[in-house]
Amino acid sequence: MTVCLLYEMGKGKNSFWYPYLKHLPRSYEILATFSEFEKQALQVDDAIWTTEKAISKAESEWKRANLLMQELKLKSRLLSLRAWIWASATISSRTLHIPWDDVGCLCPVGDLFNYAAPGEESNGIENVESLMHSSSLQDHSLSTEHSTDNLPVERYDAHIQRLTDGRFDEDFGAYCFYARNKYKKGEQVLLIYGTYTNLELLEHYGFLLKENPNDKVFIPLEPSMYSSNSWPKESMYIHQDGKPSFALLSALRLWAIPQGQRRSMGHLAYSGSQLSVENEISVLKWISQNCHVILNNLPTTVEGDSMLLCTIDKILNFRNPKELGEMLCRSESEACAFLEASSLQKKENGAELLLCSKTKRSAERWKLAVDWRLRYKKILTDCISHCTEIINSFSSQNVSTVRTQ
Repeated sequence: MTVCLLYEMGKGKNSFWYPYLKHLPRSYEILATFSEFEKQALQVDDAIWTTEKAISKAESEWKRANLLMQELKLKSRLLSLRAWIWASATISSRTLHIPWDDVGCLCPVGDLFNYAAPGEESNGIENVESLMHSSSLQDHSLSTEHSTDNLPVERYDAHIQRLTDGRFDEDFGAYCFYARNKYKKGEQVLLIYGTYTNLELLEHYGFLLKENPNDKVFIPLEPSMYSSNSWPKESMYIHQDGKPSFALLSALRLWAIPQGQRRSMGHLAYSGSQLSVENEISVLKWISQNCHVILNNLPTTVEGDSMLLCTIDKILNFRNPKELGEMLCRSESEACAFLEASSLQKKENGAELLLCSKTKRSAERWKLAVDWRLRYKKILTDCISHCTEIINSFSSQNVSTVRTQ
């Protein structure tokens, strides 16, 4: 598909698809386009690893397809890795699902709709968790409490399908889109592509959402925490609003009690019940402490990242090159690192900087990286606040009980 797109681009106006191709974006901000500086700006190991994997995949596919592209006699500019990443980014961010081919299809006009995240009521994992509270799961898990292989994966996967607002309709022989809202003239029509975290949106589409109900943070868990329950790993996380997922709380409540009591208490943990005040406090303290550890191990804070975003906005909006250079020189170390990594061109007097289009795109990707890590940290800080609030409520209840007595 990528080779085909480049081949059609090489035809120029002679391509049947030229009216469509000429309107495609000329650049993207997906993770595969990130430089080393932009990749490291994500800070979080999982995000850096995801970026490295995306870059490696693009380079590997380009090398594998290079001989074919040469045989097709593509123009030299279309044989470059840069052109390949552009074409693969077009496919990653714009293709629509079709039932007869995994690669999907490019659909003129149909790929113009912007994204609307499914609401929390559509979140597949949370919905499937309620399904998995049934007695059949509880009995199954309790009889094999040390094994995670016995989880009814088929049932789980069947309820985790991504919701979309469009599909290819064979009866019409066309791709059909369905509006969930009553739009008025002049309003933007938004479609649900599926349930994505902000990192997944960044990886495949090159943007993220300020408020994404499907965003989440995974915190490291000890092996014994996984083996003590039958929840799938992907269901144990912290929600965008800072609240631990149902499965994470259930798993930690079960893990926090003595092993000999797990069989008798398991049905309560899987149903979402608190096992005891002491157990609940210990679980919330463990989550809060681990959120603190993650935040303390990251090189910048929420406040620092917020200030840096303001600096990046100034960089992107500066009209005076001399003032831009002076601002970058007195900015924090990361802004200076951007200055060096971008190799900003200096005029002969060395006082002024020219912010070319390439550097602006790099600054846009840098901004996305900082914005992503800021939202990641806010989820962790919100989780700490949530846990602390509940722990304090238990303490208040205990004080009231003592006074009553």
